[in-house]
Amino acid sequence: MREVEDKHWWYVGRRRIIESFVKRIFEELRAEGKTEPRILDIGCGTGGNLESLSKFGKAEGVDISREALDYCRARGLHNVREGAAETLPYASESFDLVTGLDVIEHLNDDVAGLREMRRVLRPGGRLLVFVPAFMFLWGVQDDVSHHRRRYAMSELMKKLQQADMKVERASYANIAFFGPILLGRLFMRLTGIRPASENNINIGAFNGLFGGIFGAESWWLNKLDLPFGVSIICVAKRI
Repeated sequence: MREVEDKHWWYVGRRRIIESFVKRIFEELRAEGKTEPRILDIGCGTGGNLESLSKFGKAEGVDISREALDYCRARGLHNVREGAAETLPYASESFDLVTGLDVIEHLNDDVAGLREMRRVLRPGGRLLVFVPAFMFLWGVQDDVSHHRRRYAMSELMKKLQQADMKVERASYANIAFFGPILLGRLFMRLTGIRPASENNINIGAFNGLFGGIFGAESWWLNKLDLPFGVSIICVAKRI
């Protein structure tokens, strides 16, 4: 992850979309009088998203992997802790924004993880989640990433409600590459081809172009919800 997250088109495009959502969330929080928002990135990995979130407020990260946290510290991100999403090492009602960016699909009990995210949110705080969509898109990357599931929109909405969160906005994302990814995964399924990682199926010279195409969805997502996509992005509020 540390090798690819700064340049691979998927990570670059996803960060652009996430930043557009975080910007709107913080405009709303400031309008509500929260001038110094505190952010927690759950499953912060090697720090790519945490670095991005630091532009908006005091950002902290937590991850179950000590090695990943070492990479965070190596890039100057020292406000990180070791811990699991289901048992966060933070006091209740501590954060204004909690992010779970491709995290809850890893959890055996995703509702328990969402409830724990709610616990550390202050009343009125926001939760931003990004998850993989549609089980029929299951592929090699889901296996190597140890995913437990991919989500339909209705399933994610139900689980957020079970965690006592009010959904404010939800949309599919990555509509641009839905067709190529579906066809590629069907091809691998039919032929039995299994690369070590789908990140390796990439032409580095096209990272800028593909990242720009994917990231450009942030403009559309400012105006409308996409009807399908490879992922789902959702904002929910603790009420």
